[in-house]
Amino acid sequence: MANSEPMSVLTSSHAAFNGHSMVGALKRVLVCSPRSAGWDQPDRLAAWQKLGFGHEPNLNKAEAQHAALCRELEAIGAEVIDLPASPEMSLDAAYAHDASLATDWGLILMRPGKANRVAEARHQGRWAAELGIPIVGEIEAPGTTEAGDIVWLDEKILLIGQGYRTNKAGIEQIRAILAPKGVEVISAPLPYGPGPSACLHLMSLISLLDEKTALVDLPWLAVETVELVRSRGYRFVEIDHSDRDTLACNVLALGNNRLLAIEENLKTNRRLREAGFDVRTFPGSDICINGSGGPTCLTRPLFRE
Repeated sequence: MANSEPMSVLTSSHAAFNGHSMVGALKRVLVCSPRSAGWDQPDRLAAWQKLGFGHEPNLNKAEAQHAALCRELEAIGAEVIDLPASPEMSLDAAYAHDASLATDWGLILMRPGKANRVAEARHQGRWAAELGIPIVGEIEAPGTTEAGDIVWLDEKILLIGQGYRTNKAGIEQIRAILAPKGVEVISAPLPYGPGPSACLHLMSLISLLDEKTALVDLPWLAVETVELVRSRGYRFVEIDHSDRDTLACNVLALGNNRLLAIEENLKTNRRLREAGFDVRTFPGSDICINGSGGPTCLTRPLFRE
């Protein structure tokens, strides 16, 4: 978006959607701007420490950085849809990826392991219905799932990280939804990492860059996950470990060899360029690093070619 004003979802003329590729040319994507997530609401801002933000969010900086993200998305021809505001949502709603899983049959609504985020899935479900995107399933208690833990290795293999945000019961529910459609769901153990209060998703440790390349934080991935991904023919590009705390592994594939990354991660971005990728960047100090959510977290891809 050229400015921070939210785009109306009602301007979309058709319900194009799919979900099994994470690396195809991005054509349609959902975001939730800081204003839509209520970063301008004093009562929501007051919860920043409880939600795990590094410092009190700065609305002006966050909006400018989010607008820069959206301009990069529009520059590659993607339709950018801003989720409407809702009183149910918290600051975390800006990280729109986690509340739903896109599939070729519609959305699966997640049940986030972070309690303040549960309402986001319902809100995205109502929005999808208005836009004509089907809901093919919804995770229920005691299951918990966040889409940041979910990676499509190919159109028929779904890798799901099991940790503090996504539990065994949630993975079993996704398996039950997708198995009749011929999708194999594989569980991947996640490390303890910084502990249960931190946001450590599977996609914090691996991002697919193209059909056979993955960006990885190798020391933090489980051995069985590394062996599984390598057995699928993927080559690895490792992050520079000095960039770990600034979300270096959180990179969004735009398709056609293009990536979107946080500009602060200079060393890792250099590695990606040396690996042959066209790396576009935007500043992420307030919209990404402060809330532990990179460009993949900020976007819910809906359609790729």
